[in-house]
Amino acid sequence: MRSFAVVGKCPLMLVRGVLGAAFVIGMHFSAASAANLVVQGSTTFFQQVMEKHQSDVEAKSGYKLNVISNKSGLGLLALFERRADLAMISASLDGEIAALRRTSPTLPFERLQNFEMSRTRIAFAVHPSNAIRAASLDVMRRILRGEINNWQQLGGANIPIRLVAVRGGGGVTTAVESALLQGKPIGATDVIYVQSGAQVPPVVAVERGALGLAQLTLVRAQNLPELVTDQVVEQELNLITLGEPTPAMRAVIDATRVVVKSIE
Repeated sequence: MRSFAVVGKCPLMLVRGVLGAAFVIGMHFSAASAANLVVQGSTTFFQQVMEKHQSDVEAKSGYKLNVISNKSGLGLLALFERRADLAMISASLDGEIAALRRTSPTLPFERLQNFEMSRTRIAFAVHPSNAIRAASLDVMRRILRGEINNWQQLGGANIPIRLVAVRGGGGVTTAVESALLQGKPIGATDVIYVQSGAQVPPVVAVERGALGLAQLTLVRAQNLPELVTDQVVEQELNLITLGEPTPAMRAVIDATRVVVKSIE
């Protein structure tokens, strides 16, 4: 009987042990999955917020973040492809959608939800030797369209105007196109395209005819003069979700807002 009792209990104990271990493993896997969110997109958003303050966002939200800095448009694509939980963009959502529709018109853009974090001013940087330091937004619009293509037309030297902008998907470029061109792409033909916003000021610093579209803080960091306009053009910093944010996403959004407000 004793032998039978031992044999009878072992399978039950074994089942309980296996189920218990499976429960613990399942709990661990679930917690690990929930505690890590992927945030991808704008280099401007990354430089202004996440580069120095990611740990603060993590501490306030209670979630670990895997932050990938590339471009606003790439962040949205990653969101659609389920490679990101949140997208960082540095232009209005409408502007980014207009830009993305040119190459991916069938994406479910209506599912995107926008959460504004802050706004920052865009600067039109010029070479230090350029005597022109002011222009109306209408003049800027004509330059972007290619209707004005020489600084001499604005009273300056006889030098071609060479726009310097981030190639497709850059937040500043998208914000300028949205504000001045109704979302249409830049029409000027003499454009120097770079891969990131941080590359715009160094190019402007060595190109005499340059007119760079860049974030104000980057222009000032390079000690470049700017073409002051009669109205301010702003760049938005937003977090985007695909559909309603989960509690984890909402926690990160709320924490980011708090952090951004503390550094403004």
